[in-house]
Amino acid sequence: MAKLRQFLWAFRKYLMTVLFPILLLPLPVLVEGKESKCAYTIILVALLWCTEVLPLAVTAFFPIILFPMMAVMDASEVSVAYLKDTNILFIGGLLVAIAVEQWNLHKRIALRVLLIIGVRPVFLILGFMIVTAFLSMWISNTATTAMMVPIAQAVLEQLHKTPEQKDEEVGNINISFELQEPGAVTEKEPPKPDSSPAPAPVLLDNREKEREQLKFSQGMSLCVSYAASIGGIATLTGTGPNLVLQGQVNSLFPDNPSVVNFASWFGFAFPITVILLLLSWIWLQFLFLGFNLRTNFTYGGQAREKERAAYRVIQTEQKKLGPMTVAEKLVTVLFVLLVVLWFTREPGFFPGWGNVAFPNEKGESMVSDGTVAFFIGILLFIIPSELPGSQQQAPEGKLKAPPALLTWDIVNKKMPWNIVFLLGGGFALARGCETSGLSQWLGNKLTPLQSIPSPAIAFILCVIVAAFTECTSNVATNTLFLPILASLSQAICLNPLYVMLPCTVTSSLAFMLPVATPCNAIVFSFGHLKVCDMVKAGFLLNIIGILIITLAINTWAYPIFQLDHFPTWAQINSSATCSVNDQFNTSFVSP
Repeated sequence: MAKLRQFLWAFRKYLMTVLFPILLLPLPVLVEGKESKCAYTIILVALLWCTEVLPLAVTAFFPIILFPMMAVMDASEVSVAYLKDTNILFIGGLLVAIAVEQWNLHKRIALRVLLIIGVRPVFLILGFMIVTAFLSMWISNTATTAMMVPIAQAVLEQLHKTPEQKDEEVGNINISFELQEPGAVTEKEPPKPDSSPAPAPVLLDNREKEREQLKFSQGMSLCVSYAASIGGIATLTGTGPNLVLQGQVNSLFPDNPSVVNFASWFGFAFPITVILLLLSWIWLQFLFLGFNLRTNFTYGGQAREKERAAYRVIQTEQKKLGPMTVAEKLVTVLFVLLVVLWFTREPGFFPGWGNVAFPNEKGESMVSDGTVAFFIGILLFIIPSELPGSQQQAPEGKLKAPPALLTWDIVNKKMPWNIVFLLGGGFALARGCETSGLSQWLGNKLTPLQSIPSPAIAFILCVIVAAFTECTSNVATNTLFLPILASLSQAICLNPLYVMLPCTVTSSLAFMLPVATPCNAIVFSFGHLKVCDMVKAGFLLNIIGILIITLAINTWAYPIFQLDHFPTWAQINSSATCSVNDQFNTSFVSP
């Protein structure tokens, strides 16, 4: 029996891959109609995504097999969903982000900001959170965390070293980082005989100091991880769920006037990021440092010496980068140009350059954010990384042209193609829901929710998504929930964005478990964090995040997305009869 259990556990992924499709077969066999067949595919994909028995990107290709075989959609129609404009925006944005990483521009920005803010404990945590959040707005959350954590560890080593350790140090290993328990004794502490008159006070003092150092290390690690997740919320390309929202809205409601674009999303999400970042900083400081201003604004007895040492670490790292190169300056210019073009393409509150230069019959911009991203991305492959005349001579004496700012080899190594396929699979599922009639069926079943106040609906859904995203990929979570939320909103004449926006932001609030996001896994791997530490810090942070999102969707989101009525672009696909000018829920008084 023991061997059987070991066998089943060892081969559990293979068994689940076979059992899930078989166990779900009664659904399409016993229930007729395209709706049941589409539901079978969605449930199967959801189970495989939640259990991760197959890579997420591989599971995302199930619709391209099952939908044509079950006569839900033609293969050509399913295939188109895998490379929508949202995927183009994701790839184009990542091209610029990869160029920023390739030329170490992100590291230069991070070190410069840290030098400006300072290295006192309270400011150090704030500085790392600001830098990490800002970088995470533009480049991958995982890449940002992977870059910032070693810098944080190097600074912590200098803050934690005693004068004796500095004198005797050979290499840069700090013993305090190897401690798993706060009460452990360092190897630097010499053994003392029992007859020694003062071993107990010294031992207690060392243990207390080690406990404080461990807490500060934990706070620094979590501040980087949390700031990376929070920063990704602010921009449309900052993290996967934001792009899933844009793609799902465009897929489910094709007549919408590009309601979710870079400018509108930034106007909604950036205030959430700022407020959540500030409250996270306060909570982490209270949890790991306390509110003792004397100790927080100065670090220990040798505060100035330790601060100078940590400051020198950051200065040394910056000096290693050398002066700003031509390539860095060019990437900076292109990056700024990209952001400006994104913001001014079709902002909504005034005619953008897209509306003026490239309008369609309705006056809307024919150029999308993805078009802009790829325009800048292609320029990176064209512009050389050095000025003419600064090229080095080849060994044969021939002139050697410098490489471009970006090469395909670099892109091929750093591009997360799995996310592109994952996004495509989500769009295919959403399209299948609409084509098969499953969305309409769900909407009819959800009409009793019309009696519940809309703020209560949004709050409950956020709590459910927050719990779900702790165990599942945030992109997969958003992909599964958004079509259902769209059907719900259509059934009760609620603006779809009123529930889709908050749940999208909530899917990024994965703060409690190491497996929730790669950012959490990175900081957890350094060893001075336990699961209970992350749960304790992340639980209240999740609650704070949900409350902030609820505030946002009921205040400043209204004028940005016109949430005070049920829009015509959503009513076209709805089976419910909704008046365009009616309030979407009379139980809620809009601001």
